[in-house]
Amino acid sequence: MICDGAGTPLHVITTGGNIADITQGVALLDGVPPIAGVPGRPRRRFSVLLADKGYDSAAFRAQCRKRKTEPIIPRRGTKGIKGVGKMRYVVEQTFALLHQFRRLAVRWERRLDIHQGFVTLGCALICWRRLIKELRRSC
Repeated sequence: MICDGAGTPLHVITTGGNIADITQGVALLDGVPPIAGVPGRPRRRFSVLLADKGYDSAAFRAQCRKRKTEPIIPRRGTKGIKGVGKMRYVVEQTFALLHQFRRLAVRWERRLDIHQGFVTLGCALICWRRLIKELRRSC
């Protein structure tokens, strides 16, 4: 899952439990839709990517830099970068929001397309709730 700084899910790729996350890292970066809202050409790239140790790879770091995104990824075997845990909390919170939907907490579907549909629906509901909350706050 890739999300913005507020925890809004932007793109989700579902894989099997025995597949490493790093295999889908570049696809996650490329799957983010254009960011609209400002005049001019829509932005598609992030300036910074924060990931966990599962994405620690020289090839992935090179792919991030090729897309003009600076990766902030702790090295494996180290204790971590100070303060990254606070920022990683946003992603973990988004996973927790998805797991509120009991159907997504444990994958019962054998077919990937059905499970991916439920994940997409869960992400849409999270975005909808945030939009409603923001609209109520502004009124």
